[in-house]
Amino acid sequence: MKHFARYILIMISLHFTPGSQAQTVNEPQNNSADWSKPYEPFRIAGNLYYVGTYDLASYLVVTEKGNILINTGLANSRQQIKKNIERLGFKYRDIKILLTNQAHYDHLGAMAAIKKETGAQFWVDAGDTAEVRSGGATDYELSFAGVSFAPIMQDKILKNGDSIQLGNTTLTMLHHPGHTKGSCSYMLDVKDNNRSWKVLIANIPTIIISRKFAEVTDYPAIKEDVSYSLTTMKDLQFDIWVAAHASQFGLHKKRKPGDPYNPAVFADRKGYNQALENVWKVYKEK
Repeated sequence: MKHFARYILIMISLHFTPGSQAQTVNEPQNNSADWSKPYEPFRIAGNLYYVGTYDLASYLVVTEKGNILINTGLANSRQQIKKNIERLGFKYRDIKILLTNQAHYDHLGAMAAIKKETGAQFWVDAGDTAEVRSGGATDYELSFAGVSFAPIMQDKILKNGDSIQLGNTTLTMLHHPGHTKGSCSYMLDVKDNNRSWKVLIANIPTIIISRKFAEVTDYPAIKEDVSYSLTTMKDLQFDIWVAAHASQFGLHKKRKPGDPYNPAVFADRKGYNQALENVWKVYKEK
């Protein structure tokens, strides 16, 4: 319900953020301070790193052929992400592929700018193509409040089960709609000197509407999509998991800045199941 409440507040509080793009970019002025608060980057497991802000998670997958960046936070997150990547010893311009868990401003805010600066390709779930190209103007819920981000032209459209390969690393995109029409998760195998880890970068399908499902005419399949995602996600098998928001997977309870490398702290099946169950409760109420 935390994220649901946040989106309700969005509907009544916006500010204008000027940008170089033709479309006006509008981000809510009442975003949580944790969404912009800096956070120490760190190695999650193997060649997977956390490079986001305190709560808006961004992930860097490092390969010998360049890197993959997943999520870019708010528009003002660009410099933080760049600094975090460089602080870890990697090159910002080595980003070759850009991905997102969902087509919302808090995960795509800096995507257009990072794409332009690095020349990386942006790949997106087919369900979110209209939203990324319109900068959120076609979103079934947030568009009513005028929330928008800089539009992005996708370089490749992905469907459920597609592989994203760069160097010696392969991610599998898992279509988990409901939060957005094309929200998705990623599964990948990473390894360190001790073992390999199957990692799930999850998009928890939280329900952000205040209306009834039947009233969401811009997204008539929302009820079925949320049910599909919750049912599919409960059967996923993995060793460790993270999510689009640090708060969703309890990052700050599991790890403190300066803690040594320890992938096992993210092996939290109970927490994952509880995150899904929380959404199920809202779904049943709807």
